[in-house]
Amino acid sequence: MPQLEEPKIIAGNANKGLAKAVARRMSMHRGMNVGLVDARVERFNDGEIFVEVFENVRGEDMFILQSTSNPANDNLMELLIMADALRRSSAARITAVIPYFGYARQDRRTKARTPITAKLVANMMVSAGIERILTMDLHAAQIQGFFDIPVDNLYAAPIFALDIKHAFRKTMDEVTVVSPDVGGVARARELAQRINAPLSIVDKRREKPGEIAEMTVIGDVKDRVCIIVDDIVDTAGTLCKGAETLMEAGAKEVHAYISHGVLSGPAIERVTASAMKSLVVSDTIEPSEATKAATNIRIVPTAPMLAQAIMNIWHGTSVSSLFDQETLEPIYDGMYSLG
Repeated sequence: MPQLEEPKIIAGNANKGLAKAVARRMSMHRGMNVGLVDARVERFNDGEIFVEVFENVRGEDMFILQSTSNPANDNLMELLIMADALRRSSAARITAVIPYFGYARQDRRTKARTPITAKLVANMMVSAGIERILTMDLHAAQIQGFFDIPVDNLYAAPIFALDIKHAFRKTMDEVTVVSPDVGGVARARELAQRINAPLSIVDKRREKPGEIAEMTVIGDVKDRVCIIVDDIVDTAGTLCKGAETLMEAGAKEVHAYISHGVLSGPAIERVTASAMKSLVVSDTIEPSEATKAATNIRIVPTAPMLAQAIMNIWHGTSVSSLFDQETLEPIYDGMYSLG
């Protein structure tokens, strides 16, 4: 198939700021304006979603940028309806760019008579006409196997590694990476290897869902700068309790790097009042004004990585090259120059 003049991006309402940032980055790469496709994604009075695309997309390589974050159901339906509109408008290929993949926490049956909602969502996306998925830090890597279409799962770890090496360049020999639970050890170990730091674990035991009975630190964190690594921070209860446990174990400072800042309910108040010196999240979920105003919450951009991934998919080149810090450093325009 001959390559078209440019990839086209259409955005839902979940994270317009990120979509515009990705378009700007792609404009820099292309040396020409790459704007968002003119469309309206609105609600009828009863809440039904209506989509109308105002530009010709026949034969185009389309990328829908839409996180399925809160309100998850509305944003998911927007994505599905946009895909259907593009398919019926004869788009050549439809790729869903989902920086935050909602429902990923329901990836298996944890008890009798419960759904595997991540698989249901995967089926719905394929049925809507989506032919490829680009996402970041899936909660469970096996969700890629729920799809019979290509799934590219990017990682925030290379961005976080660059940021840590820049932010803690004077105290790197004191840094310890901490997994907030046993299940997240693989993610924490990967980051620890990238920055050549030791690894510790906070082992948590629950008496019932939502309530933590006990936390134990596995590993030596005394006088260390501890960096908790996880993929999702929701109400921040576990995160803040983990930071408190680390300080009680003798940690010098506690920071956290979390891929997706859901930050629902009392999360921001908890983080602000916690023992954590800083919480760093990516912008895969559009940050609220309260998040932006929080004194100890910082947001790192994902637009450079996502823009490059879209360009690589469009060109038919490797996306896995973006797993390397050396590849990302020039993409981030020297923001994290380590020289």
